Amino acid sequence: MNGFNEHGLRREIADEIHSRPYAHLQTPVRVTHLVFLTSERMGQEPMQRVAALCDRFNRPGPPAGAAHFIVDFGSYRLKWERHTEFESYTFSEETAGVQPFDGAVIDLVPGDWLATLPGENLVAAHIAVESAEKPERPIGDIAEIFAGNTVTGSQVLGGKARFWTDHKIHSDGYRKLLIRNEHLDQRGLGRLVQRLLEIETYRMLAMLAFPLAKQAIPKLADAEQKLSGIVSRLPQLADVDDERQSLNQLMALAAEAETLSADTAYRFSAARAYNALVEQRVRELREERLERIELSGNFLYRRLAPAMKTCENMALRQDALASRITRASNLLRTRVDVARQEQNRELLVSMDKRAHLQLRLQETVEGLSVVAISYYLLGLISYLVKGMKGMGLALNTDIVVTAALPIVLGTVWFGVRRIRRAIGSREE
Repeated sequence: MNGFNEHGLRREIADEIHSRPYAHLQTPVRVTHLVFLTSERMGQEPMQRVAALCDRFNRPGPPAGAAHFIVDFGSYRLKWERHTEFESYTFSEETAGVQPFDGAVIDLVPGDWLATLPGENLVAAHIAVESAEKPERPIGDIAEIFAGNTVTGSQVLGGKARFWTDHKIHSDGYRKLLIRNEHLDQRGLGRLVQRLLEIETYRMLAMLAFPLAKQAIPKLADAEQKLSGIVSRLPQLADVDDERQSLNQLMALAAEAETLSADTAYRFSAARAYNALVEQRVRELREERLERIELSGNFLYRRLAPAMKTCENMALRQDALASRITRASNLLRTRVDVARQEQNRELLVSMDKRAHLQLRLQETVEGLSVVAISYYLLGLISYLVKGMKGMGLALNTDIVVTAALPIVLGTVWFGVRRIRRAIGSREE
């Protein structure tokens, strides 16, 4: 490649467009399609089951890490695909049976092997493809093929094929689709069959969200009512205990809403994606109406569309509930913060008053200290004068003490003030 520094994922990304190829189907043909819900915990178990079937017929199994695999067993072929949350098994057999559903290709597959397939079966469908060389059946005969049920169908791909179905699971556990191939080659027929199977598969996967949505409706309504009650009581909260109780209720409600969202968020998101795929595949069919029967796509969306709207509405309501709980929590938190700030302001005012009172008390104590210290100093002076008088000095004790009084008071007052200022300066 001219020495270019190739991106490590270039080949993998480029080859992805060629993955999951259409099967080449020769008319007439019978097809059985099975879809099993699986999980990532199963690892390579589904692929190992396919490899085990290949071993029975001495065929090479799928390569390690494969996501799709086609193998021919002689009497029938298997196309296996691995997806994020399901595995699909499509069996096909070229046949020239008189009646479309007299037999099924699944009858050729070992029953003990089928019993080992992992996961839960979600889709099981039989498709019979007839040639246009056969006489065209009237709608009454087609209805008999589908056990007298209401049949829908359409002309597709610009008149190159027609198909009919009743959208029901029959007594054998399978859905039935009948295709009349007018002008499709092997590739075109393979694409048509795969589109029809994908519509059924993705429709069922999308509808998995609908029961969850119905179960979540009363829970969500109850949570919305609780939230409205909490919010309506916020203006009447009287004290900190009421605020704490409301906050605890909001926290419990938030946990309940989060649990509900966690239980349904993935399924609702997957339903949106699968429904988009169904809409795309139906558009690709380019349906045209057949006489006396309803378009299959119209019949499908008559119930699928409301179900998807219900799921979408539930997802929106859950998001709205979470936002409302957040806003209510912020509102209560703001109220608590304002109350706390008011308490702090009152506390600061109280502390300021106490500081002023302490200052006045300190000044009073300083005055008393000056008097007390001066009293003791004057007493010492009095003893000193008396002692000097006893030594022969002619001193009047009262006069000396009286004269020393203002000097002592002034000196003590000045000293106390200086000591207080020195202590204040060191603290600063």
